[in-house]
Amino acid sequence: MNNMLKLILVTILLTSGLLITGCSADSNQVPEIGKAAPNFQLKNPDGQTVSLGDFQGKPILINFWATWCSPCRSEMPYIQEIYEEWSDRGLVVLTINLGEEPAQIEEFLQSLGLSLPVLLDAKKDVAQKYGIQYIPTTFFIDKDGIIQEKIIGAFSGKAQIEMGLSKIIP
Repeated sequence: MNNMLKLILVTILLTSGLLITGCSADSNQVPEIGKAAPNFQLKNPDGQTVSLGDFQGKPILINFWATWCSPCRSEMPYIQEIYEEWSDRGLVVLTINLGEEPAQIEEFLQSLGLSLPVLLDAKKDVAQKYGIQYIPTTFFIDKDGIIQEKIIGAFSGKAQIEMGLSKIIP
């Protein structure tokens, strides 16, 4: 009986500890569709700080990637096309590289003839804030800063990206 009582007491303590931890105010909450995109500040390869808040009132495409990721490599030309064709319509394209050196990124961009804006998430803090588990991952954020779409995996073409844009650009 005494062992059974101890087991019940331990179970209650563990369960209540999990409940308290799960309700913690400082728990990391992954952004969801229909919710505000978390703000962040990152540097570009030139050392300039860029904040998501800088683009308030504009639709934004955020793409998380790395040079070693072959699906990322395959979709980059499509994202470049979108950048070239949609920037004059007010779309902001931000590509966020995860943990690589600026020289390595520059070599990658040059090898593919890309001129997209790149931000450096050297410590992967923003990736963690956005709950990135797989790359590439792309977020479509409307002019009010609300996430309207999240795509995990590479785009198969420009048309697939434009489908996401239709949710953030009227």
